[in-house]
Amino acid sequence: MPRDASELARRLAREAEAVCRHYLSNGRRQGRYWTVGDVRNTPGRSMFVRLSGPDSGPGAAGHWTDAASAKHGDLLDVIRESCGLVDFRDVADEARRFLSLPGAVTRGIPKPARSPVPAGSPEAAQRLFAMSQPIRRTLVETYLHRRGIAHVHHGGSLRYHPRCYYCPNDGSPTETWPAMIAAVTDLDGKLTGAHRTWLDPEGFSETTLGKAPIDTPRRAMGGLLGHAVRFGAADDVLAVGEGIETMLSLRYALPAMPMAAALSANHLAALLLPPTLRRLYIALDADAAGDMALAALTERAEAAGIEALALSPRTGDFNEDLRAFGLSALRAALRIQLSPQDVVRLMLFAEVGAV
Repeated sequence: MPRDASELARRLAREAEAVCRHYLSNGRRQGRYWTVGDVRNTPGRSMFVRLSGPDSGPGAAGHWTDAASAKHGDLLDVIRESCGLVDFRDVADEARRFLSLPGAVTRGIPKPARSPVPAGSPEAAQRLFAMSQPIRRTLVETYLHRRGIAHVHHGGSLRYHPRCYYCPNDGSPTETWPAMIAAVTDLDGKLTGAHRTWLDPEGFSETTLGKAPIDTPRRAMGGLLGHAVRFGAADDVLAVGEGIETMLSLRYALPAMPMAAALSANHLAALLLPPTLRRLYIALDADAAGDMALAALTERAEAAGIEALALSPRTGDFNEDLRAFGLSALRAALRIQLSPQDVVRLMLFAEVGAV
């Protein structure tokens, strides 16, 4: 390990408990160790970080082992994985920031083992999603619950990143915020992009609805055109719409209905449809862009022999409906908008499951 990295690791080890409390916040101290699920800060107890010991060698402070995966490393590895960093230079900068050290000369720092990928590319989206963790017992789950979505039927398409990079513009310093990461996939399930919703760690308000207090708390990356964030596998019936929260609200009401969030009105209009599809429900957002997307997608669906039906909210969108009127009222409003066979097939299933 280069001298610069070794020195950073030793300095971090002297503050091992503070490092763990900051980057492995889902864990806790147990005697001489910090325990957590894994190096990505997943809740659990299989990873052990030594909090005291010599500066280097066997038993050194800051060394960790994951009993479940047999992985091991030091606190620089913790920073890399918990922050979702790829380049060692970024890891070193983050370590210096934590230690309040001035920027150091980067001569001699090795290139990362994995080759860099273009920012915003599908490959970068794949890496970001892989670096993120399941949403259970994270801020994402709290955020969605406060949006009225008490049960998330997401099929693994959502993840949590505790320190996701955010740059307001090219000339601004990079910030880190916790974020909900959503996988954008094609009809074959291949990940083509990712959507980030930065979240406010301080909590929820009716003004921000739990999103971070930044200019653009939602951004997408990678290949989006024709693709979507998917909840369940579509066969002959599918519901589609714009926003993730909108479609999760519908999925909460109709957990047996496959759904897809296209992320914007323009992308909804261009969404690729499964070849097995026979009936398409289009969830509206009550605005002009939503009306245009409905018209364009309906025309394309009908040209392909697919029945297209609109689902209209009482307010601006279905998440607003869920929060304003509750789950039972949302199901009642949807019931009269579904095709009769889907009421039996999907609605009665949801109502029985809720008893």
